[in-house]
Amino acid sequence: METRLRIPTQSWMTAPEIRAVVSALTEGGSEARFVGGCVRDAVLGRLAKDIDLATHLPPEAVVERVERAGLHAVPTGIQHGTVTVVCGRAHFEVTTLRLDVETFGRHARVAFTNDWAEDAARRDFTINALFCSPPRSGDGECVVHDYFGGVADLKAGRVRFVGDPVRRIREDRLRLLRFFRFYAHYGRPPPDAPALKAARALAHELPLLSGERIGSEILRLLEAPSPAPVMRLMARQGVLAFVLPEAKDFARLAALVEIEREEGAAEGPGGVRRLGAVLATDATGAEAVAERLRLSNRQRDALVAVVAPAVAVATAMEPRALHSTIHRLGNETVREVALVAWAGERAVASAEEAAWRRLLVAAKTWTAPLFPLKGRDALALGVPPGPRVGELLEAVEAWWVDGDFVADRRACLERLRALLAAPGG
Repeated sequence: METRLRIPTQSWMTAPEIRAVVSALTEGGSEARFVGGCVRDAVLGRLAKDIDLATHLPPEAVVERVERAGLHAVPTGIQHGTVTVVCGRAHFEVTTLRLDVETFGRHARVAFTNDWAEDAARRDFTINALFCSPPRSGDGECVVHDYFGGVADLKAGRVRFVGDPVRRIREDRLRLLRFFRFYAHYGRPPPDAPALKAARALAHELPLLSGERIGSEILRLLEAPSPAPVMRLMARQGVLAFVLPEAKDFARLAALVEIEREEGAAEGPGGVRRLGAVLATDATGAEAVAERLRLSNRQRDALVAVVAPAVAVATAMEPRALHSTIHRLGNETVREVALVAWAGERAVASAEEAAWRRLLVAAKTWTAPLFPLKGRDALALGVPPGPRVGELLEAVEAWWVDGDFVADRRACLERLRALLAAPGG
């Protein structure tokens, strides 16, 4: 049964790029609707990220119409009815209404349909099975089409599968992790009991998913406003044991989220800071997690840095030691390490809040000066080209750092001359 709800038109719905795509798809009385996440977020008044559309037109007709309108069509998933439409710098996915005839893990054999309810029935959660008709010209509202109670679920903070949870997860195992991710972003306690039961029963199949898929879902879950309770829930349901058994320090994760909120600290690279906070492991274990989840090299390095920092960042550090650490590791790394270290302290005892804040300010604002000597300075003093040049410069730089970067170029040259004059120099 379809329920219709009128909601205020969002600004993105009337953007010129959107209007151009909708106009091409609805030529001659055809219908196109916004679908999925953009509708879900519009109902809640949140900013939409990706804007997708659905139509009863077959994909070949979609391509023909948008190209006739002067837009660019990319057949990104045309066998499943998906065409990416490019309008200027904007990209929109347009998918033909379909139903899954047969599923194979994350793949399916599909058939196209003209029935909006059939298309909604194949989607994962009720809150994602919403359609919205584009607003008419001059209309201040648009119509949301709801076939499975998704609007009521959104407003109540319920994340429910469309239909039987076990069947939906068996169609696509990733839906098990997506349930917890969407619950973290949109849900309120208590979680849906049938969904939890299905998750417990099928969690052992999660290792059949690729590391990239698992890693992406975990990182996106960790970006939620309060991910620690959901991570605890996943542990209690036996889910984390199959995808991230190293995740055990939920108190530190919760403390980190609090500190981020208090300090206005933007998230690090891809949510890795929060991942590092929840892991109870060493550098080797962190590298193993990064490999298993197929993190990028940058994400791997950031993860290892906060899990097993090269230098323990603490409020007891003297300015000279802190400056040396920033010089060696960089401002961003020291700041990430400091945030997680502060969270660890707060999670178990009363933290020196003011001291941590001063340390964070220093980590953000102090800039290491450039070392004033170059290789040519050693060559000018008669040092022959070769490894000895680098060795001498490293020795002078270490002396310069140990002196808290105070020595200027003249003093560094004098130090270089002294090393050359010393026995064996």
